[in-house]
Amino acid sequence: MVPPEPARAVRHENVPRAIALMLGSTFVFTCTSALSKWLIETYPIGEVLFSRVLVPLIGLAIIILPRTGLAVFRTKRLKGHLLRGVSQSTSQTFLMIAFSLMPLASAVAINFSAPIFATLASIILFRETVGIARWSAILVGFIGVMIVTSPGTETFTIGALFALANAVLYGTVTAGVRDLTSTESTETLTLYQMLIMSAAFSLALPFAFVLPTWADTGWLILNGVGNGLAQYGWTRALHLAPTSAVTPFQYFSLIWAMLLGFAIWGDVPTVSLLIGAAIVAGSGLFLLWRESRKRGN
Repeated sequence: MVPPEPARAVRHENVPRAIALMLGSTFVFTCTSALSKWLIETYPIGEVLFSRVLVPLIGLAIIILPRTGLAVFRTKRLKGHLLRGVSQSTSQTFLMIAFSLMPLASAVAINFSAPIFATLASIILFRETVGIARWSAILVGFIGVMIVTSPGTETFTIGALFALANAVLYGTVTAGVRDLTSTESTETLTLYQMLIMSAAFSLALPFAFVLPTWADTGWLILNGVGNGLAQYGWTRALHLAPTSAVTPFQYFSLIWAMLLGFAIWGDVPTVSLLIGAAIVAGSGLFLLWRESRKRGN
């Protein structure tokens, strides 16, 4: 029996709710990033990445497939899903390498250039309208990132270059996902993403694999569960609001990264890190106030 056509993705915009989802997903993402950074001190990067996507793939499939059947995989935009999956696999690999070479907060701070690339991609590829207020908030936030990283010859280490490469890919993927949400449901987007990334990262397992202890198996599973929840929330946020409205709230990851970096590795925040964090948080709060006021929410 042929499975029924999945319901067409209907997008009802709700910017405040999307912002709340983005804030929650960035917090969980940062927690899983810290956990991944800790795990790759013992286990190969490919193995950690594989666990980050296989676990949520299994969990989400158990939840989603009984409701939708295999119809959830029916799509006319397979090329878009494949490009997104390959791009995010590469992006995640770059980010893990950066985590292995530099402090968590520094890698997260460099990743904050992603909204710039996301906004530019939205304008160039999808002709999305971005007003002066949004541009100003994004650029002010980027200035804060520059204060955090204190650009100069010492900034462009190998780890920083990998973090910047991740930011470019992450930003363009964010814009691409927003375009896919016009026809694809959150469930379809998330399952395709996890399936393609699981296949990609499985290719690394024959070359480097360390049998985890029972305790570390639990951490690997928890890492995957958190990543799956964050990915779903992030994708849903892009369903509910324009890319340029929600991506600036990823700046709050820096606050979470500073706290976790200090708690786990004893990384003491510098003055420039604190000043920059205040600037990027302020730009995000301004956008939250503006979007809520404009829509009367």
